[in-house]
Amino acid sequence: MKSILLAAGFAVGATAGFAAPVKYVLDPSHSQIMFSYNHLGYSTTYGMFSGFDGEILFDKEDPASSAVSVSMPVQSMITGWDERSGHFMSEDFFGAKEGDMVTFSSTAIEVTGETTAKITGDLTMNGVTKPVVLDAVLNQMGEHPMAKKDWAGFSATTSVVRSDFGLGMFAPYVSDEVQLNISIEAMKAE
Repeated sequence: MKSILLAAGFAVGATAGFAAPVKYVLDPSHSQIMFSYNHLGYSTTYGMFSGFDGEILFDKEDPASSAVSVSMPVQSMITGWDERSGHFMSEDFFGAKEGDMVTFSSTAIEVTGETTAKITGDLTMNGVTKPVVLDAVLNQMGEHPMAKKDWAGFSATTSVVRSDFGLGMFAPYVSDEVQLNISIEAMKAE
């Protein structure tokens, strides 16, 4: 799954008035990556990752040189059905062991509008690294009303071809293309 995004929110928020570069960390309680795929043409199946780690280095003077990195344990995947989760962790798919991670590290940011950007990065999953492009939108930046510190929120979408990562069992009957919807909150680091 392509983990992820955040620099977009910061790259597009260049007017927000930050000093160069400022570090933000993900709020794991309000950041999710949802994935969906077609199941045999009968339904769309959903799952998610939540509670993951990540950081953003935002450079106001040169937003395109900002950076984002995210990591999440494979075994933190939530599918809503224990048997499905177990199958995804089996040798048919991830063969997941304790400590196996999905990671994303940005390699380029292209600001495309006042609140939009394309974030290109390397997604590593199941021992395979491939480039992905996230279409990101800045939702909001400002002082969090409860935390009383700088906060940012954004969303992003992309798709991945699971067989590119050695996860192609049952394709094409179960869709090889997986849609990702990302919702992120990040707070200024202490």
